[in-house]
Amino acid sequence: MTLYDFAAAPFLEFGFMRRALAACLALSLGCGPVGVLLVLRRMSLMGDAMSHAVLPGAAIGFLAAGLSLWAMSIGGFLAGLAVALLAGLVSRVTALREDASFAAFYLISLAGGVLIVSLRGSNVDLMHVLFGTILAVDDAGLLLVAGIATVTLLTLALLYRPLVVECFDPGFLRTAGGTGGRLGTLCHLVFLVLVVLNLVGGFQALGTLMAVGLMMLPAASARFWAEGIATLALTAMALAFASGIGGLLLSFHLNLPSGPSIVLVAGAGYLLSLALGPVGSLRTRWFPGRHLEA
Repeated sequence: MTLYDFAAAPFLEFGFMRRALAACLALSLGCGPVGVLLVLRRMSLMGDAMSHAVLPGAAIGFLAAGLSLWAMSIGGFLAGLAVALLAGLVSRVTALREDASFAAFYLISLAGGVLIVSLRGSNVDLMHVLFGTILAVDDAGLLLVAGIATVTLLTLALLYRPLVVECFDPGFLRTAGGTGGRLGTLCHLVFLVLVVLNLVGGFQALGTLMAVGLMMLPAASARFWAEGIATLALTAMALAFASGIGGLLLSFHLNLPSGPSIVLVAGAGYLLSLALGPVGSLRTRWFPGRHLEA
């Protein structure tokens, strides 16, 4: 098999592979910077919780309209947003920390979503909702994912400074007087909406259980290759897109499920970055370079 047959022919000869590649690009552009912000905020596991939280809404949309893109997307978005707001509310009116309230609500959501699908659907329907299939993304799904990526990038550009401030000092804007407190609350809510939106876009292609993989693994890997926030975001986008390409090729040639293949390639990229990256990796800790001498 030549390099052309392995890497280029699948995308040039098959339309579904080109749509899947375009969906990976759109997901990478949106999920990359959002994942970086989650890592910097030390909220990485929140992404996993939110990916499970969209399941009951998607399941209700599935039962109401079948495998309807818009019904499942709207249901998933509303369910994810409701869990995010409820978890934040519980952490503010009780002594329970936000991470614990997220964990409680996402477990309830996951169990409820699986129960809803299993009551009215088949095992095939449940597998489709949980794991998705990016190779089946149609034009409507591609437009949805691209639209979410566009909204994400525009919003991040508008709120870049306050979002960065929240990453390093989450309580500063909320405790500031005047418009500072309102801006901090607004930024937190907008950020939660962006997380839910990108997970909804990801679940259309990768399923609810795999969507968070393309958000968090490249963002975590980027930490070993870059230091500036803008550079981290660009690196995460590039790594996510490279994972998408590698996973699609692996899935095509070995007849493997596409979603898990993409996430496993992203996981391999994380392990490689952990071992060999130039910033804080095992290589730099175990084999530090020579210090400059006067």
